[in-house]
Amino acid sequence: MPQRRYRIEGRVQGVWFRESTRREAAPRGITGHAVNHADGSVEVWACGDDRALDRLERWLAKGPPLARVNRLTRMDDPDDPVPDTFRTG
Repeated sequence: MPQRRYRIEGRVQGVWFRESTRREAAPRGITGHAVNHADGSVEVWACGDDRALDRLERWLAKGPPLARVNRLTRMDDPDDPVPDTFRTG
């Protein structure tokens, strides 16, 4: 199953970015996680079919209404075990 890891920088903490990402991912059958990092960025690891991941990636580039995404970096991540759900933490 395709996997992608993203690093999102900008005003992405304290604006419901992680929960909004979960709400975008889960209905598309995407599993993985969204976590805050100490440097103010958010990491998203997403597992799903390519079409769903492409849609999520377009959403991540903008984020929820209160966010301001300055940079979205994507890395393919093919070797991790695929999780059953999408979690925030």
